[in-house]
Amino acid sequence: MVRITEGLVRKKSEHNELEIFSLEELSLHQENIEKIEHLDRWCKHLKILYLQSNLIPKIENVGRLKQLEYLNLALNNIERIENLEGCESLTKLDLTVNFVGELTSIESLKRLVFFQELYLTGNPCSQYEGYREFVIATLPNLKTLDGTPIEKSERIKAVQEYGVVKARIIQQQIEYRKQRAKQLEEAKLEEEMEKAEKAIENVEEKKPGFDGTWYTDINQEDKEKKAKREVEELEKQHQKDKEFWETKSVFSPEERVKAHKKLEEQKDRDRLKEEAKNPPKPPRKLFNDEGRPMNINEPKIDFRLTEDETGNNYILDYHCFKYMETALIDLDVQPNYVRIKTKGKIFQLALEHDVNPDSSTCQRSQITGYLLVTMPKAKQVLKPSIKPIPKKTDNKENIDQNDKKEIKRTKTEKLEVDEKVRKTVDIGNIVEEKHKHVVPPLGSKTVCKTKIERANSENFVDNPEVPPLE
Repeated sequence: MVRITEGLVRKKSEHNELEIFSLEELSLHQENIEKIEHLDRWCKHLKILYLQSNLIPKIENVGRLKQLEYLNLALNNIERIENLEGCESLTKLDLTVNFVGELTSIESLKRLVFFQELYLTGNPCSQYEGYREFVIATLPNLKTLDGTPIEKSERIKAVQEYGVVKARIIQQQIEYRKQRAKQLEEAKLEEEMEKAEKAIENVEEKKPGFDGTWYTDINQEDKEKKAKREVEELEKQHQKDKEFWETKSVFSPEERVKAHKKLEEQKDRDRLKEEAKNPPKPPRKLFNDEGRPMNINEPKIDFRLTEDETGNNYILDYHCFKYMETALIDLDVQPNYVRIKTKGKIFQLALEHDVNPDSSTCQRSQITGYLLVTMPKAKQVLKPSIKPIPKKTDNKENIDQNDKKEIKRTKTEKLEVDEKVRKTVDIGNIVEEKHKHVVPPLGSKTVCKTKIERANSENFVDNPEVPPLE
């Protein structure tokens, strides 16, 4: 029995972003549903409801749907029109090919002011004498019956003959009820006969062993005999199915349910045959016998596992598909392995050193779609980040300024002082390059402390009366 569940309703409400409270249209056709339930509480704003091609025997739990305008219950097992008085906005009802025999039950639709279309084609009541006249006279607001518009003259004539037609309809309903009671008795007898036959078959198949248990090890048949027996059973089953579909059956809800069960059995047998031909693959083994994780790449996606400059972090560059939704990717980082699921396919990579899953991070590129997983190691090691000193070359132009700065930074110099020669340190000679001439900046009034004196010419005469130039 298939029930109407919240998951099923949400699945059918994809057009409404999986919201069921504000749902206005719902299609649950061909779902093998056997009962209408929960819809009056979950989907109170429904306007259109499709429930055709199911196994529903009764109209129920729709009276609270005040906004319902169209209800389709074609190809079901409904025998009576009921529980629709609360559907104030109902305008169309489709009950094509059901088992409505109680035609007087349409009187429950009288109070529906907006009701205009009714379909009862294929029901037992549609074969009654005076069927159309009775429906037209009973439902004054009806405009279309079984797809045929109702004319004014037709309605006037039906209203005039309403009393006679109604008495005729009631008499035909009584006869139909008697036929229906016989059908129910015959259906019960058939069910009991089928149960007895199945019990006999089960007893014949089982053979008691010496210890009272059912066994297959003692007196086993050869493979050829087993194959022949299987073929014979299949032929018998095929013959039974052929007889079932060729024999004429009574038009009743029980026969429809029986035919549905027969179809389901055939589908199950076909599915078992396909599974026997193509057995399912065994589950993927993620760990070896010692419990260590294994390296797996089911999606066959390129990747790269490296370490950062410090050597304290693992960096996994996973080249997943660019246009795949992030919701389809499942990442799991464990102390000794990392696992990524993409569309159900597993990628697993064992790690040489343990990592901290809580401190791990994951980023996805918006351009390439790649995943970048950073996993810090559990044991962090501090290392100096010193660049190597470039080798000396004869061509000084090849050494750029950054290398010169690095050489100066990493080069270690020691100041040696000979106590015999000098007792104090010559601070002025510590600097490598001594500025012999300091040029003051432009516009500065400062005077250079170090002055370079030019040699006097041969004809120079020093006059003490002349003041010196400043």
